[in-house]
This record gives sequence, C-alpha cells and structure tokens, in this order.
Amino acid sequence: MAETDIVCISPIDGRELVRRPIMSESAIDAAIKAAREAQAKWRHVPLAERAAKVLGMLDALVAMNQEVVPEIAQQMGRPVRYGGEFRGVEERARYMVRIAEQSLKAIPADDPKDGFRRMIKREPVGVVLVVAPWNYPYLTAINTIAPALMAGNAVLLKHASQTILAGERFQMAADRAGLPKGLFQNLVLSHDQTSRILGQGLVNHCNFTGSVSGGKAIERAAAGSFTSLGLELGGKDPAYVRADANVENAIENLVDGAFFNSGQCCCGIERIYVHESHYDRFVEGAIDLVNKYVLGNPLDEATTLGPMAHKRFADLVRQQNAEAVAKGAKAHIDAKRVAADVGNTAYLAPQVLTNVDHSMSVMREESFGPTVGIMKVKNDEEAIRLMNDSPYGLSAAIWTSDIEAAESIGDRLETGTVFMNRCDYLDPALAWTGVKDTGRGASLSKLAYESLTRPKSFHLRQI
Repeated sequence: MAETDIVCISPIDGRELVRRPIMSESAIDAAIKAAREAQAKWRHVPLAERAAKVLGMLDALVAMNQEVVPEIAQQMGRPVRYGGEFRGVEERARYMVRIAEQSLKAIPADDPKDGFRRMIKREPVGVVLVVAPWNYPYLTAINTIAPALMAGNAVLLKHASQTILAGERFQMAADRAGLPKGLFQNLVLSHDQTSRILGQGLVNHCNFTGSVSGGKAIERAAAGSFTSLGLELGGKDPAYVRADANVENAIENLVDGAFFNSGQCCCGIERIYVHESHYDRFVEGAIDLVNKYVLGNPLDEATTLGPMAHKRFADLVRQQNAEAVAKGAKAHIDAKRVAADVGNTAYLAPQVLTNVDHSMSVMREESFGPTVGIMKVKNDEEAIRLMNDSPYGLSAAIWTSDIEAAESIGDRLETGTVFMNRCDYLDPALAWTGVKDTGRGASLSKLAYESLTRPKSFHLRQI
C-alpha cells in the first residue's frame, strides 16, 4: 500500500503524536517550480541583504525555544532539562553568515597578465534539498540551510518523520523573517517521492544525514541525474585515553560523550580504548557516573536520560548488548535496578561493557544508543590499530597531555575529525566530514560553500 501519511509516534508513551499527509505529486512539482523562480531572483540579491534575511530567520527560530524544547522531548525523547539545540544552531548559523563574503568572493588568477581579467567566481548550484535526521533536528539541518541560502540557493527541507514538527518550525521562521515566497519550503514527502525528485534531477544538490542504508538509497535514486550529494552517514566513533591523560577529565567527558541524548549522536563516543595504566580507574569512574543517570520521562526536569527515539532502536542496542555478553563481555549496569527499563519499550538503561573485543557487533557496528564498550590497550600502536578497525570514520578523540602526540596519532587515524581532550562537538570553522562508510562531502567551514556553489571561470581579454 502506498504511503499516504507521515506519522510520528512519541517514544514517551508509544502513542501517535502527530500525523501529516504527504504532498501530492502536483504540489511537489509546484513547490520545485516556485523554488526555481525564487532562486533566480535571490541569487542576485546583495549578500548583505541575504545575510539580514537569514539572520532574521535564525532569530525567529530561536524565539520559539520555549515551545520547541518540549516538542523535541515528545518527538524523540531528549530530556527538557538540556534546553534544546539553539545555542549550537546560533553558533553555526552566525559563523556561516559571517564568513560568506570571504568564502564566496571571486578568486583571481595567481599569475596576472596585462590586458586580461581572469578569475573564478562561485555561483549557486540552484535548488538544494536537505534531508534531515531526527537525532538533532535543528542542528543538523542548519548546517546546510544557512550556507545554502547565503550562497544564493533555494532550499527544500524534507525532515524525518520522527521530528516532522521541526520542519514546520523552520518554515514558520522563514515566513516570519520575510524570505521570498518559494525560496525556503518544508516538504512532507514519502521515501518514494524523495527518490523521484532525485532521480528526475529536479534539484541540483542534496544533503542527506542518516543511516548508511539511507545514504545508499539516496545515491541509487540520484544515479545518472548528475545531482551532487553530501552524505553524513553512520559512525562508530572511538576514544583513546593515553598513559599521560588526565584520567578524571577523560572519565567525565567521555561518559557524557557516550550517553548524552541517549547515545543518539552522530559523533557520540561508542568505543573507548584505555591505556593499561588507567584502565581500572577509568572503568570504575565510568560505572560510577553512569549509575547516576536517571532514566525516565523526558518532560520531567529530574530526568537525565530519556527514551530512545523508537522502540526498534532500543531493541537493536539490547541485541548488541546481549550478543556481547553471550561472547564473554561483562555488563556492569544492572538494568533490573532501572525501573523505567521494562525490557520492551523505548526506555533503555545505559550500559558499560568490558571484556569486549572486535568480534562483537557492539564494537564494530553502529549502536546509536546508550551503551559503550571499554578495552584495555598497551600503547599507541594498539590503540591506532583498533580505532581504525571500523567501516566508519566520522570523529576520533584522544585524551593526552601531549598535543604533538595527538596530532601525530591523528594523522594516522581514518576519520574526518580528530579531537584532543574533547569529543562530540562541531566547530563551525572546521569542515564536518567523514571517510569510509560515514559518507562524503563536507558541511560547515568555508568548504561548505564549495559544495553549495559551482565554479565559473572568467577569461576576459581587452583589445
């Protein structure tokens, strides 16, 4: 049966939270036509005026924070005590607006010649489709929306069904900021409709954040259409605690990096390698901190760990934990003592696993949930080998007091970002990118503007 509605089931109680009908094919075609017409004019709007509109959209979005925070909790389970995403949204959007002029300016030929004007200009690609995920519904989407609009493109947003209200919030903000009609549009689409848009070449660029299987589906749909793609897919991000690390700092930050948002972070820490000199203390400290989490209703201010976004996600993590234990791993958190985890809902107790190895899926395949495996290592060489033993490569974190060692180790890691003494953070001045099955392309930094524009060369001869 063809999909007719997009439905969000709240992980809080398993009930339907919101339902929206998918668009008709004629409505989709009309939206794309309107986007092209709006973009043809927008590309000629001075950059300062574009910036004012984009920042106006940002301000309108931030003004909704009081309503948005409980909406996020209801849709995907993040506790309200953490206050939403808009501090990061502001940081990223304002930075991308600030660097737009420098990033988009013409590049003169580096060997001037008398009688010639030679340069490369950056032109907008046209219409950009953003396919956004549910885990950080605002932070992930703004990475492309802000620079795409600044570069002179129109933007079509297709948000995840789990966070369908986030797309509507973006539309409200665009409308309140007075963006030209058709320039930014939130579309309610089925997977088949998204595939048709890509397959028929109806947009010029697509940025997708989601699973590896989803990224492959996007690539298949766009094949032969010459639509450019930016793909941020799965991750299994590692951390390494060296012998010279501040172990107490590492414990505090890595536990947070593994369990914040119930582990549903693209760059969350999913496996930790600890030098043998710190191993016992690290495991002890991690278990102590994890035992302090309060699993419960995310609308309750006392809750520090909400449910996963959907029961099927929690079930996957349960399976990984059970497989690890069956293969000899030790589970240190007694789920029976966590009242909210009854074993068959989206509520899942956090877990710390030791005696793990890379034969276990919890150390190889993306968990995207509140579980982490900790392994003892003897030296840098062993840690590097294990960190690279993964089909993914988004970020890697090194805890050390030696910045030269961190950079040297980082040079050998197969990853898009290398952190030292921090994790689970996007710096908008740096490219957000991945290797291997984590995807391709880059968002944020000046490199984002290269993905959202095309070069146009001018070779002008005076006679």
